[in-house]
Amino acid sequence: MAEVETSRDGAVLTVTLNRPDVLNALNAATHKALAAALKDARADDVRAVVITGAGRGFCVGQDLTEFRESAGDIGSRLRSTYHPNIKAIRALEKPVIAAVNGAAAGAGLSLACACDLRIASDQATFVPAFVNIGLVPDSGGTFFVARLVGQARAFEWLCSGRRLTAAEAQQWGVVSEVVDADRLAARAAEVAGELAALPTRAIGMTKRLLDRTPTATLDDQLEWEAQLQAAATKTEDFREGVTAFLEKRHPDFHGR
Repeated sequence: MAEVETSRDGAVLTVTLNRPDVLNALNAATHKALAAALKDARADDVRAVVITGAGRGFCVGQDLTEFRESAGDIGSRLRSTYHPNIKAIRALEKPVIAAVNGAAAGAGLSLACACDLRIASDQATFVPAFVNIGLVPDSGGTFFVARLVGQARAFEWLCSGRRLTAAEAQQWGVVSEVVDADRLAARAAEVAGELAALPTRAIGMTKRLLDRTPTATLDDQLEWEAQLQAAATKTEDFREGVTAFLEKRHPDFHGR
């Protein structure tokens, strides 16, 4: 059984972590398979990506059975496995949706928070489990959680290891939507399909702009916006959008 499965529905690629017996805990094989799936997601005809988990869990982070003898050099492990996949998600110039079907804990929480949107099952839970075993958040957890909920609440949550329900996660701004468990896959596919029908390059450039905002000055951001707007006006989708507006019809974007 493959540790990660992929499927296509039109322009939407769904990536499913597939170790349901261990709530999709991450081991070396899973990291490798996820890296391959994220590489596939770079294809031009993929215009939106959904990441989800098989079975009852989304992802509970590191498979601790790999640490049975010793954790080894965890810094090197993070740099060689976790970091490339987190960076690959952020580097995708297309929307990435986490369909959180169950527990998202530890690095699994970080993985969900690295995505652009999070839609949760009403059975999902969100647990920054690191402090519970004497560790600090990793895989971008501090970076993404602070941006989602603010510095003070991030400190409270990450240092307490508090378990959030799906409803609480929505109240805090961690997820944008909560749906019944049996509707999650369909709703994630619907949102992904809607995003895939939009001008993909404009979405990708917007994603890049938003990623720069925490450290940019206003002057820097204005200049970067000007440069990417100039690039956007050269796309086929821009021309289609203007033409459709003038002709009073819905645009037909192709992601080019």
